[in-house]
Amino acid sequence: MLYIYSEKSSARLIYTLDWMLGEVLGVAYQVVQPGEGIEPGAVVMRYGTRDEGSVCIPDCGLLFEQGISRPAIATAHWQGIPVLFADSKGGYSMPFDIFSAVFYLLSRYEEHLPFAADKHNRFPVSESFLQQQGWLERPLVDEWIAAFSNLLEAKGVATRKQAFSFKATYDIDIAFSWRYKSIKRTVGTWAKNLFTRPAAGVQQLLVLSGLRPDPFDCFNWLEHLHREQSILPQYFVLVAGKTTRYDKNNLPGHPAMKRLIADLNRQGHVALHPSYYSHNETIFSAETKTLESITGQRNIRSRQHYLRWRLPESYRFLQQRGISEDWSMGFGAAAGFRAGTGRSFLWFDLEQETSTTLRIYPFCFMDSTAHFEMKLKPEEAFSKLDAMAGYLRATGSCLTTVFHNFSLGSDPQWNGWRDEYARFIGRITT
Repeated sequence: MLYIYSEKSSARLIYTLDWMLGEVLGVAYQVVQPGEGIEPGAVVMRYGTRDEGSVCIPDCGLLFEQGISRPAIATAHWQGIPVLFADSKGGYSMPFDIFSAVFYLLSRYEEHLPFAADKHNRFPVSESFLQQQGWLERPLVDEWIAAFSNLLEAKGVATRKQAFSFKATYDIDIAFSWRYKSIKRTVGTWAKNLFTRPAAGVQQLLVLSGLRPDPFDCFNWLEHLHREQSILPQYFVLVAGKTTRYDKNNLPGHPAMKRLIADLNRQGHVALHPSYYSHNETIFSAETKTLESITGQRNIRSRQHYLRWRLPESYRFLQQRGISEDWSMGFGAAAGFRAGTGRSFLWFDLEQETSTTLRIYPFCFMDSTAHFEMKLKPEEAFSKLDAMAGYLRATGSCLTTVFHNFSLGSDPQWNGWRDEYARFIGRITT
């Protein structure tokens, strides 16, 4: 038993300790306050006070505040790791308030502060403190916990050493580029290609006649890759019932889409990719029912299309509609760790000052982000991914990637991505 001596306690502190000590490190702990007893010879950690024989952590006050206000964040480097809420007084085992730093990032505290939203009404990466400091591509929370674990081990507290893991996830926004669409959409696309991209118009006719595979159809190849490398994939499928500017999926009622979804669910897990306008309750419910009618299973997972979500409204909306896992924690305009970690965690509702049962699964890399936003060539993109994977492997964390079927098919604008992905999978699974 590890005793945490703190003059005060709070829901924020308990949430942070439960995740760091209980979930990640497997350490039983008890918070004690002045006047409460501690077993003789027990290992004591002091939060906010110093004692020569204890592990001592400075307290910046964030975990005992009520309400939300913009905090002053002092930064420093310790053991080669950037740290937040650095302490200038000295005399502590760690020169920063690790509990406040972890809470600040996991709770997405900064996303509750005023900010200028992007064109999709999202929290922009430019407002991220980690991005502003140039630290977004490092899983700082995981690095801090690894160093924290070493401190505990030096005091005789055994900690769990988690193995590195990898989660391959895919967003199926448009399953097929030219096949299995309405006559109106097919003719319209062909006419446009005929005048603006004649070669594409010819390729479309070859695909529709069955002489060429659809350029977005990589599903058999993926199934073989996953089976070869013993990967259980996670697919998020867009099943919007109506085509919009941002929702251009093959309609889910088409027999080919039903077959595809059933096949993908047999190979791994299929979950909801709520459409651009799914913040509307009627639309969300309809899409959920559509997916569940095809898979025959209750849907509990989601990743928002366009990563279009806001705190706290979006997470509350999902919880109220039976979602227990959200996989949207990442940026659409940059690679990196939005919450500072590759590990999953429970969402803390900052406005309500309470932990919830909604589990958040962060990702750090998306193909479309690297290609369209960061303008990276395939080799550059996977070099960046390898670097982030190295940090996660060293800290026993989890790497979650997001790819789309269109980047792994035969579309010319994605030349080289399929081969690089196959090589990456070979590296990451060894």
